[in-house]
Amino acid sequence: MARHRHDPSKDLVGFLVGEVMYAVRIEVVREIVNPLPVVDLPRAPKSVKGVADYRGEVVPVIDLRERFGLPPVPRSRKTKWIVLDVGGDRTAKATPAGARYAALVVDSVTEVFGLAGGELRPAPPLGAGDDMRGIEGVTALGSRLVFVLDARAFGAVTRAALASSAEAEGESAPPGQP
Repeated sequence: MARHRHDPSKDLVGFLVGEVMYAVRIEVVREIVNPLPVVDLPRAPKSVKGVADYRGEVVPVIDLRERFGLPPVPRSRKTKWIVLDVGGDRTAKATPAGARYAALVVDSVTEVFGLAGGELRPAPPLGAGDDMRGIEGVTALGSRLVFVLDARAFGAVTRAALASSAEAEGESAPPGQP
């Protein structure tokens, strides 16, 4: 069986949330998986559905439909999680122990594609909620606009979710207990 090598011209992983096409940079994608069991996380942001055990790591699960203000839909065969390395520094060699992951719940994964030698165009200012969208830039795939998400935005959500959970656990401890 022939081995497939990564094509460096294909640097984005595309996916759908509702009718809109998004992408993330392939270098931050750890894996695309079927949904796993989720444990609720106290005081987590609304878009964080909880945490899951992903290969021994506890990862926050971020529902992009919720994050983008779309109505929920039943999970289907096409529903996937895109597990991202949201650690931030891409220049340093990441170690599994130092990595921070988050899983994005998407309606479906479409394809791996590239910028075709072009650059990302800046995202238009859309007003309230720009920080929630976390859009790094915009490109096109055929006649469709594709919004490229910034993995660092999900790193902030991951840290906030885990911190709020730790605070909630600390408050529920009996007096005199940490």
